[in-house]
Amino acid sequence: MRIDILSILPNFFNLAFEQSILKRAQQNGIVEIHIHDIRKYSTNKQKSVDDYQYGGGAGMVMCIQPIDDLISKLKSERNYDEIIYLTPDGKQLNQGICNKLSTLKNIILLCGHYKGIDQRIRDHFISKEISIGDYVLTGGELGAILLSDAIIRLIPGVISDETSALTDSFQDQLLSPPIYTRPSEYKGWKVPKILLSGDEKKIEKWRQEQAEIRTKTRRPDILKNK
Repeated sequence: MRIDILSILPNFFNLAFEQSILKRAQQNGIVEIHIHDIRKYSTNKQKSVDDYQYGGGAGMVMCIQPIDDLISKLKSERNYDEIIYLTPDGKQLNQGICNKLSTLKNIILLCGHYKGIDQRIRDHFISKEISIGDYVLTGGELGAILLSDAIIRLIPGVISDETSALTDSFQDQLLSPPIYTRPSEYKGWKVPKILLSGDEKKIEKWRQEQAEIRTKTRRPDILKNK
């Protein structure tokens, strides 16, 4: 998979993509992440990418020209399955969206700033709009990092035990059950005996029951959508 991220803060991503699983995924050739500075495509002397909005009102708007030129350049080099804009008024991100995106070959993530981007960009370039929650950030960079992480970890070969990602919370519209590791007893706190039994069928049944209980208690809204 190739992910092209368009931003006015390209250095924002250095630390996030040079650590742990995301770093190894790139080193192993499973994923390519390319960060593009939108300012480099501005045609004015100041290399500014924003201007006042028509009709008046508070807040600056990202201009269409530099984003158009950058996206057009990338599209001339390869086909993109999705061009995604990170925006608070997009469809809220969930595991199902991540699963689908993880199967694609090439995607673009556009990070907004200021009051947002010129609507014509959304009308003519963007194929999907995604929100990471009902709140507003200063820019789309954190959302792009979050979305990239959620997608990349699902790609075969990224996580050594691929079944791990398939048993995460939300994969089957349930939260994950409680998990434990050694020692089996600590300060009198014991691991449930069923997990020490070695009976895989009983353990799986217990985990399913616990997942349903946890989901019903903490996120009953998920069960309503099943």
